[in-house]
Amino acid sequence: MGNSKFLSSLLLLAVFLATGFFLISRPTENFAPEKIKSVKIAGQIIQVELALSEMERAKGLSGREVLGDNEGMLFIFETPGLYNFWMKNMKFPLDIIWLAPSEGGDTEGMQVVHIKKDARPESYPATYGPDENAKYVLEVNAGFSEKNNLKEGDRAQFTF
Repeated sequence: MGNSKFLSSLLLLAVFLATGFFLISRPTENFAPEKIKSVKIAGQIIQVELALSEMERAKGLSGREVLGDNEGMLFIFETPGLYNFWMKNMKFPLDIIWLAPSEGGDTEGMQVVHIKKDARPESYPATYGPDENAKYVLEVNAGFSEKNNLKEGDRAQFTF
């Protein structure tokens, strides 16, 4: 009888550990990009507006008069790719920052894979893009990257 109780406890412990391992090993399924509130990058916290749909991504910041300090727009794509951006209908210059998930996936943070500094409205119809796949693109006021010494390889973190 004592042996049976020990085996039951051991089986219960094994089930508990297996369930915990299963939940820990699948963190990206809990990742909800639509809940991102800000991006921590270059020691700064940027409050972001999200561009999730194709229509929102196409419009971006076009037509907007200004973008506040420590504000930006985060473009979220379904899959990593070579996404190009232009300055169509823009009224102010931007720094455009391409981000790719770190090796651990979206929940482990992002890595800067490309930066276009000081993209100017008059540059349209020129396009800018990375040589490496990215899944996210962050647009901030021009000068942000220079002021904060941001460079390729730097890390970024989403906050919810």
